[in-house]
Amino acid sequence: MKAHEIAYGQRLLRGQAPSYERLQARLAGDGSEPHDQPRALHCGWGRLLIGHTYPDPACLAQALQEERPGERDIALYVAAPQQVLAQAPHQLFLDPSDTLRLWFTDYRPAQRVFRGFRIRRAQNDSDWQAINTLYQARGMLPIDPQRLTPRHLGGPVYWLAEDEDSGAVIGSVMGLNHHKAYADPEHGSSLWCLAVDPQCSRPGVGEVLVRHLIEHFQSRGLAFLDLSVLHDNRQAKRLYEKLGFRNLPTFAVKRKNGINQPLFLGPGPQAALNPYARIIVDEAHRRGIEVQVDDAATGLFTLSMGGRRVRCRESLSDLTSAVSMTLCQDKRLTQQALHNAGLNVPVQQLAASADDNEAFLEDHGAVVVKPVDGEQGQGVAVNLTTLEDITQAVEHARQFDSRVLLESFHPGHDLRIVVIAYEVVAAAIRHPAQVIGDGLSDVKTLIEAQSKRRQAATGGESRIPLDEETERSVRAAGYAYHSVLPAGERLAVRRAANLHTGGTLEDVTARLHPTLADAAVRAARALDIAVVGLDFMVADASQPDYVIIEANERVGLANHEPQPTAERFVDLLFPHSLAPR
Repeated sequence: MKAHEIAYGQRLLRGQAPSYERLQARLAGDGSEPHDQPRALHCGWGRLLIGHTYPDPACLAQALQEERPGERDIALYVAAPQQVLAQAPHQLFLDPSDTLRLWFTDYRPAQRVFRGFRIRRAQNDSDWQAINTLYQARGMLPIDPQRLTPRHLGGPVYWLAEDEDSGAVIGSVMGLNHHKAYADPEHGSSLWCLAVDPQCSRPGVGEVLVRHLIEHFQSRGLAFLDLSVLHDNRQAKRLYEKLGFRNLPTFAVKRKNGINQPLFLGPGPQAALNPYARIIVDEAHRRGIEVQVDDAATGLFTLSMGGRRVRCRESLSDLTSAVSMTLCQDKRLTQQALHNAGLNVPVQQLAASADDNEAFLEDHGAVVVKPVDGEQGQGVAVNLTTLEDITQAVEHARQFDSRVLLESFHPGHDLRIVVIAYEVVAAAIRHPAQVIGDGLSDVKTLIEAQSKRRQAATGGESRIPLDEETERSVRAAGYAYHSVLPAGERLAVRRAANLHTGGTLEDVTARLHPTLADAAVRAARALDIAVVGLDFMVADASQPDYVIIEANERVGLANHEPQPTAERFVDLLFPHSLAPR
């Protein structure tokens, strides 16, 4: 560790970081207008309180208790947090995050060039809306740009990563110039709110955003970049360690509220739940509903309030009957129930002899193979056009169910519509897993890298299997696992758009055609199920033509954020706990 790092760390621990008075004097010496109060910068989601600009712990504690409802304030660079906590022990807590610092003298530029996206500043309302959609998908607070401290007064700057092909915002980060913000004599800067779209297939977005901020502040003559990261966020810490960040001996203090409740209560048994169960448990906690985790590994929990008790496995609850569940699980019964309700469904028959299978193929031209009772895309093969492929797919599907279906193939987009209490709550186009070439890596390496990104983004719920279906899809596109994909070229490596096999979601709730919404509600009523995910094949979400291919009794509500799926689910279970809309 270098001498200036040791000295600064010792000063922080002794409470000798630059004082408010020294900062005032420095500002006056620069000819700038001196601040008449300690520095608090509004970041759109709450304030950053610069701890060592407050004259005493009581003033800092009081400022934290003035946090606005729905916001999240953070006091950083707190040298003696115990003195601040002592002012309001029932309202304040020590943030269990690590503060990391990169001295720019230690920084080394990237050796690899990441392509396919550009970095620019947030500039207009559509940019803020896109960033907020991204932040909500990552469980972060949205930004109110009207509340931002203006840049000329030292306020933050938000940068975004924009996909060059689609123009979509796929990442964002906030940077703060400490010299402008509070005349920092150490000439520092900090990074906040780094987020990458969980559906993003572009590699390196997070790293490029961090590097951009480093190089931006480095070019302004600043000395270091600080950031705060949860102590158990191993994925982020690996990136920061790679870039040269080191631990900084300082602390952050926050006010207790519903947003950061898990940080001061501790993980609890719900921490082991998967994202699909946890989103419901978090919503129940927010409403004061008692939660008992029965088996975290399988997503089993019980909700209780006012004498009412409901058991759940993720979004499957006591309200779903065994008959309705059977109608969804057995794809033959699903098709029959929906057909009887006058809804459009594919033609089906059980896989049988080679002659029968070939006759079905001749009738329909292309075939889907799937187990009668299967989930998460296991054993599903799509758009098969030869008897050989059908035979292989049937054998593979029999690993999951001895009964295998042949189904007429219908081209188009895979649309999931979520119906809760017989109302459409969310709709999303599901895109098959794909990789983007860099001109250097072979297809197998790209698949493995993308699979790791999907696993990290979904808490291990999504990955791309290197199985027969993936190899068949790659081969059908004219490539092999060892082929090098040209830079910028996209390759779909699965045909079925299932999230558990690496697929991604595009929210289309706002443009869903009324005919599709009506068909989804009619399907839910035909199956007599109050919570269901209906899978459609459509030309587009805004057009009326459709075929319903499946019904799912256990819906991944977390996949559809920021649509209010968890809120409407808990509304159904506990109507007297209705959250304000």
